[in-house]
Amino acid sequence: IEDSSELRRGKKCTHLIFGQDIAINAGNAMYFLPFILLYRNTLNLNDSTIRKIYDLCSLEMMRLSAGQGMDILWHKENQEHLTEEHYLQMCAYKTGALARLSAKLGGILAEAKETETEKIGKYAESIGIGFQIQDDVLNLIGEEFGKGKGIGEDIHEGKKTLILLHTLKKASEQDKKRLMEIIKSHPTNQETINEAIGLMEKYDSIEYAKEKARNLVKKSWKELEPYLKQGQTKNRLKEFGEYLIEREI
Repeated sequence: IEDSSELRRGKKCTHLIFGQDIAINAGNAMYFLPFILLYRNTLNLNDSTIRKIYDLCSLEMMRLSAGQGMDILWHKENQEHLTEEHYLQMCAYKTGALARLSAKLGGILAEAKETETEKIGKYAESIGIGFQIQDDVLNLIGEEFGKGKGIGEDIHEGKKTLILLHTLKKASEQDKKRLMEIIKSHPTNQETINEAIGLMEKYDSIEYAKEKARNLVKKSWKELEPYLKQGQTKNRLKEFGEYLIEREI
């Protein structure tokens, strides 16, 4: 709804099928589902564990909302001062929150040491950030991805992605001016959108974003790896991170 999108995963968005009121209400209700599970406590968790989970869920859902708020603000207003660091922080909140939450929940339930829980949470966060960066890449060049959301939807929405920020940093004044003209116009014409993509490719910004995602995941894996036992589970965890930043859909 907030992105004014028509498609998700190749199908009509909920708000277009059932209406905005029902979609918003359903979204709000989903925030409280985890707390129902805590209340029922079918796993017979002790009070200390329940309190840790409650605090973690509340914190990460607040971060998620903050990250989404940053993203919305940036593509609704002229925010030319934004840097790569701003973008990565937004991703850590918006996309990293649910990944970090899931991983740290596992640590809490396994009664892992706090250091171990923080490391697995950081790895999951890096996967979340990498996932968002790859999402931005596929939005511009992913053929299969385009069938679900449309090629260049982020350009139409005026989103400040890592790819855009890198291009603006590296581009000539003439190219920078033209790119910002396109972004501010929220184009619907595919030819204009393709022009913007061409400018991003001219300065190797798409490849830069891909490499950034890879390096983020590699760095956090290197920090986490010593805490994990050798075995299939460890291998799958590493492969999972690699898959999410190399995916084509």
